[in-house]
Amino acid sequence: MTERLARACSRHPWRTIGAWIAVVVLAFAAIAVLLPGNLTSNGSAAGNPEFRRAERLEASSFPFDPSRNFDNVVVIRSRRYRVTDPQFRAFVTALAREGRATGKVFDARLFYTTGDRTLVSANRHATLITFNVADTPDIKEINRIVERADARPGFDVGITGNDVRDQDFTDLSQHDLENGELKFGLPAALLILLLVFGSVVAGFVPIALALIAIVVGLGLVAVVASIWELSIFVINMLTGMGLALGIDYSLFVVSRYREERGYDREPLAAIEASGATASRAVLFSGTAFVIAMLGMLIVPNTVMRSLATGAILVGVTSVAAALTLLPALLGLLRDRVNALRIPFIGSAAAQHANPESRFWSGIVHGVLRRPALSLFLACSLLLALAIPVFSLKIGANGISTLPDRFVSKRGFLLLQQSFPGATTDPVRIVVADHASDPRVRAALRRVRTKLATNPEFGTGLIRYSTNGSVAALDVPIHGDDAGTRAVAGVRELRSTTIPQTFSGTDATVLVGGRTAENIDYFDSVSNPTPYVFALVLGLTLVLLTLAFRSIVIALTAIALNLLSVGAAYGLLVLVFLKGIGNGIFGFQHVAVIEAWVPLFLFAVLFGLSMDYQVFLLSRIKERYDLGHDTRAAVAWGVGSTARIITGAALIIVAVFTGFARGDLVQFQQMGFGVAVALLIDATIIRSVILPAAMALLGRWNWYLPTWLGWLPRIQIERAPA
Repeated sequence: MTERLARACSRHPWRTIGAWIAVVVLAFAAIAVLLPGNLTSNGSAAGNPEFRRAERLEASSFPFDPSRNFDNVVVIRSRRYRVTDPQFRAFVTALAREGRATGKVFDARLFYTTGDRTLVSANRHATLITFNVADTPDIKEINRIVERADARPGFDVGITGNDVRDQDFTDLSQHDLENGELKFGLPAALLILLLVFGSVVAGFVPIALALIAIVVGLGLVAVVASIWELSIFVINMLTGMGLALGIDYSLFVVSRYREERGYDREPLAAIEASGATASRAVLFSGTAFVIAMLGMLIVPNTVMRSLATGAILVGVTSVAAALTLLPALLGLLRDRVNALRIPFIGSAAAQHANPESRFWSGIVHGVLRRPALSLFLACSLLLALAIPVFSLKIGANGISTLPDRFVSKRGFLLLQQSFPGATTDPVRIVVADHASDPRVRAALRRVRTKLATNPEFGTGLIRYSTNGSVAALDVPIHGDDAGTRAVAGVRELRSTTIPQTFSGTDATVLVGGRTAENIDYFDSVSNPTPYVFALVLGLTLVLLTLAFRSIVIALTAIALNLLSVGAAYGLLVLVFLKGIGNGIFGFQHVAVIEAWVPLFLFAVLFGLSMDYQVFLLSRIKERYDLGHDTRAAVAWGVGSTARIITGAALIIVAVFTGFARGDLVQFQQMGFGVAVALLIDATIIRSVILPAAMALLGRWNWYLPTWLGWLPRIQIERAPA
């Protein structure tokens, strides 16, 4: 099929290009019409977790009360004036009037109109304005008003809350996308392509295909987002993964085309030969990547499903572009793909008929001379790097990890200074049944008393529904509601305090609020982890066994991938949790690794490493099938693919380094983890451990149990018809 596609597209290039232009136009239309407003910053657990049940029960049992049900707060502080001074009152009243004039503010509450003394600080030099907005983007206009007010002399003004924080995370995500992936990752990838190909035209072709795959992928995301809830982070993931996959797949096909031309094939015949070999490997690798990403769709979490959706859609569009649009472009360009050669490196890169790299061939020959020692030293190094994984702690990096330039962070700090016990997200304990029972009411009062003595919590307020069947206890939580201390306090509340206190009653007690939402989010990511691991490992085993008709090759590949993943986990812990070297990279020293990062890292690394595994092993198998022994086949396979594999890996490293250069901690962690794991995979794993292991295994590499002899024969690369 891939050979026939390459033949048809290369002989009718304008038809193919015209079809892709039509698809790109439709994608732009879908992006413009369907994408705005359909992406969410909510990363909570999907389904019906406990925090959501508590939220719904409270909303249905109690009337709306703006004194408790507010999402945002403005803090006004003056070191010179007190809240009751005329100057302070005039300033606050004018600020509130300006906010109401926008038409975006609802349920605003001021001390001067309500007399609520909880809106005044203990030293009477600060006050709060609580309010809501209809939609998160509406907060932008209010933020600008607050920033202008803060610039006036005599007063400090800040704003924080759910909408403010969510908008800042959205803005930071877009900032990191522009400055990391597009301004750093894309130029770095282009530079690597120019070094690999030695020509400007050959370097730009993969970039062009990657950008087209990204646009079409975004169009598909726009359609999906109109049906299902997707996170704003799907754009970052799709862009980064589109650059990585689109460039990689094009790199492999263009390299094979240049190699086939070096064997004196005619241009169209060389395209067909590339379709029969590299394009088949692209199709197989892309399928393996999509299958690895499918494992994340079983995780009941908006962020994980969104990241998986973005990766899957751009993986499909990247494969489609490599199988159809790329042969059409090569059919038009032919040998002009080598045009505009770069001095010095252009002539060396153009030696197509001998793809072996002297540098990598020298390394692999050295490894094969002492395979046991090489295997021991390399495995020892990776196992040592993996040891810190036992200190891995997952969680959420909340508002306190945002850069200080963001308004929600400045407002949060000002709120903590002037109102240490205030929060827009208290812990909400909701008693669903038998709230009128005296024993239940007494238990609820004991919980309030106990939490009041806990330094993580404030003094709670108990409320009862009109008919008395439902009770609620709102308890302020100090500091960052996503912080480790807040999470530990609410976990203990759920697991110990409530069960012990309500023992002997028939009440159903639910714990909600933002911290409880974070806990349910952690659990939604971590609980399915064994199933995702089993699915990805099992499918990898099946695919590699089918591809190479060897159970040993498949098991070896899985073991090596686990080594690189373990080392990446260990380095994440060392840099982000232990703070070793984080200053060198410009990363924050935080208390937890973002909950979705380890699982996502595992699935992505297995998916991406399959690319290198398939291309390398198919070359080794090709040589072995020609009658060479295992060592000779390994030496030729590694030497002939190492330059391309290393270039492909460096491109992905560059793209994900763009993630790591951003300010969003979770993308710093994800980008750093993918980058170091792929560096390890493309160098230590592919050039040292794999050749050494295959040399020691010898003929056992190709062992397939007789009871699996019925498996179909799949050729990743074959001679063209």
